[in-house]
Amino acid sequence: MQDQDIMEKELLVIKGICDLYLHGTLESTTAEVHCTFKEALNESLNIQNKLYKLMAEKGWYKNEIADQTKIDTAKQKFSSNN
Repeated sequence: MQDQDIMEKELLVIKGICDLYLHGTLESTTAEVHCTFKEALNESLNIQNKLYKLMAEKGWYKNEIADQTKIDTAKQKFSSNN
């Protein structure tokens, strides 16, 4: 297994963890539980961001610059739904 494959799997796992912590935060019934989930979520988001940056530095996670026409079309589409 290559380093890139491992990092991609790690990124998927941490995204899943973030999703679980988000739902835990939203569904918390006490302030203490809410705070605990929120702190875990923030820590996980920081890890996700570090993984993403590392992968981007290595050229393994490339972002495409959005075409302004596509942005404008999407804005128009969603603003007309209101």
